[in-house]
Amino acid sequence: MARKFSNQRAQAMRYVMSSKIHKATVTQAELSYIGSISIDQNLMEMVGLWPGERVLVVSNTTGARLETYTIPVEEPGTICMNGACAHLIGVGEEIIIMGFTLSDRPIKARSILVDEQNKFVRELEDGSSENGCGRAVHHPPFTSPEHPLKVNIQ
Repeated sequence: MARKFSNQRAQAMRYVMSSKIHKATVTQAELSYIGSISIDQNLMEMVGLWPGERVLVVSNTTGARLETYTIPVEEPGTICMNGACAHLIGVGEEIIIMGFTLSDRPIKARSILVDEQNKFVRELEDGSSENGCGRAVHHPPFTSPEHPLKVNIQ
């Protein structure tokens, strides 16, 4: 049986940020552990991160970036880099922890700001940051492949 297609174009799926813990401080580093990042479970719940979820961790201190998975811990304020992650990001570094989800449309990320002891300070609005580089601009999702980007390579 032949499928009937509508005139509507399918939207492309994209990875978009769904969770962010901003300005966290690494409290521990355990090289002997197999891998991952251990995070205060209350912070994980505030932003909707799941145990075992893949996250991008960015150091505001050194610029290092890595992907790993989350492990919730009960001790308040804990942010521990485990295994190989501890070679790239160490104790005392200020980091951003971001989770992503696959979506066919923009979503509102759950973002929080924490202090130096990793205590909740406040929720962040989409596009906001402390000492950012200007006001965030809302861009509608790309929905029309009618005018693809043209690149001249000579």
